[in-house]
Amino acid sequence: MNRKERRAAEKQRGASAGSANAPAFAAGIGIADLAAEASRLRTIGRIHEAQAICRDILAREPDHVQSLNLLGLIAQAAGDHRAAAKLFAKAIAADEVNAACHYNAGNSYQALGQRSKAAAHFSKALALGMEDKALAFILQSPVIAGYVGRIASKWPLAITAAELFGGESIAPLAKDLFLRCAMEATTLPSMQLELLLGHARAELLRLAGTPGKDRAAPDDDIVGFACALARQCFISEYAYAQTTAESGDADALRDRLLQNLASGATITPLALSVVAAYVPLHTLPTAETLLRRDWPASVAGLLRVQLREPLEEASDRAHIAALTPIEDSVSVQVMHQYQENPYPRWTINPLTAFAADQARGKIAPTAERQAELEILIAGCGTGSHAIQIAQVYPNARLLAVDISLTSLAYARRKTRELGLRNIDYAQADILELGTIGRSFDHIESVGVLHHLAEPTAGWRVLVSLLRPGGKMRIGLYSELARRVIVEARARIAARGYRATADDIRRCRQDIIREAEHWPMLIGARDFYSISGCRDLLFNVMEHRLTIPEIAAFLNDNGLSFQGFEPFDDPTVHEKFRKQFSGAADEANLEQWHRFEVDHPETFWDMYVFMAGKSAR
Repeated sequence: MNRKERRAAEKQRGASAGSANAPAFAAGIGIADLAAEASRLRTIGRIHEAQAICRDILAREPDHVQSLNLLGLIAQAAGDHRAAAKLFAKAIAADEVNAACHYNAGNSYQALGQRSKAAAHFSKALALGMEDKALAFILQSPVIAGYVGRIASKWPLAITAAELFGGESIAPLAKDLFLRCAMEATTLPSMQLELLLGHARAELLRLAGTPGKDRAAPDDDIVGFACALARQCFISEYAYAQTTAESGDADALRDRLLQNLASGATITPLALSVVAAYVPLHTLPTAETLLRRDWPASVAGLLRVQLREPLEEASDRAHIAALTPIEDSVSVQVMHQYQENPYPRWTINPLTAFAADQARGKIAPTAERQAELEILIAGCGTGSHAIQIAQVYPNARLLAVDISLTSLAYARRKTRELGLRNIDYAQADILELGTIGRSFDHIESVGVLHHLAEPTAGWRVLVSLLRPGGKMRIGLYSELARRVIVEARARIAARGYRATADDIRRCRQDIIREAEHWPMLIGARDFYSISGCRDLLFNVMEHRLTIPEIAAFLNDNGLSFQGFEPFDDPTVHEKFRKQFSGAADEANLEQWHRFEVDHPETFWDMYVFMAGKSAR
């Protein structure tokens, strides 16, 4: 081939590839590596090169999601939201369970003023697993970061509404659709955001409490924000602090609403939603008559959560079977706690994320998972755990028991809404389950046994119900990891706080004021709801165990340790292998004990592990 022919061939290759990066394909560089390079180039500002690589990839693989998403982000950054929305839509068509693409699409649709589409994509992103990342995205908003900074500049002194919101009141905050969707969907575990939303609630109270003919009706964003905030307050069980004056104003607004309810007078959406941000609507006399009125969609959603669903759960309680008596004195006290504060009050449908994991091959339909097993969920709480297990084992029959009727009613409603039919719920004390005359292939009891008077007594009952060759998944508190909880509980006792909602609120504010001393508590999701905080710091009974104690129980009861669950922190296993070099054995509890002594935060949530029973 002469020089002219070579130049012509090179020109042809360049034209067919569409960029100077085309030879990378010929060199054997895979699409995944090229996509990673495009992402890196975008990050360092080499936008045109990143675009060229993405277009090369799409010329060969038109539905390559990462490239479509990256081009969408580039268009978004340039302000071309129409082009961005089209690219994100194409990416979602190729991978409809991609949370990031839904979130990005939501941002572009919001910029285009298509707010219903934006909200739908934001809600989908949250349901697909963005729940844990939501807080970071919210706090990155320049508007919210500005508010948080103003609060911090005055902390621990109070900041006035004028200093915080200025002449615009909460209008800029109310326009944040992702914040609104997140408030409706999940607990937002952030001290900074809680302080901001507490101030926003007080400002809404001021707006709702000063009616007048000359006052303009609030726009849809303000009402939508107020409804979303009321739903967040309901999820957190009204954990936010409030001043004495604020409480008085909230009581006055509630009384006015009750008068209007009794007389049939007009009730404004703003007044209703603000009252619901201070007190759950289902606790108000004759509140069910609110359901007979016409309301905007945001208010209808609020009424569903705070009124329809609680009324349905109250009806359900009468239909839950009592499988065993509840006579142990500690069991009775624990029952009362979770009757008053069912835990956790989850809202996001776990089946959406499960379907996404299945689509990505993270949950394979193995023979064991397809088997017709008998499974016991001992201590099912509000049902999220049982529902997830029912999906993992679709052909299994589950018996899910709990000591709290309130929790069980919540679980039954959620299960019915999701259309699951392989779970039976019943009230029972684990200590009495030996009397039911049944055995199981698989038993789950996570976060339950340590609330019994004698955890090992309850655990032995479960072992007696496990069939030969069966497995059990157990979750127990760690003595080493929960030292900060022991310290906090001692301080709570010394200060005389009781396990009432008012005292839990006051205690939380003490902890927030001393945040630098309690980083583990401030960072715990359970800290941000009354039921979660009561479970975390005010539980009527809490035992903590060590790994040697767990090992001794397993040995004494014929169980084999089959490994801890994967950790959220991927470095744990790396550190473990490094500590024991070539001798590391993740089935060795003695090694795990030595590791935990050196890294006591490892099992902060709890020990969660599988154990097996011999087939003989």
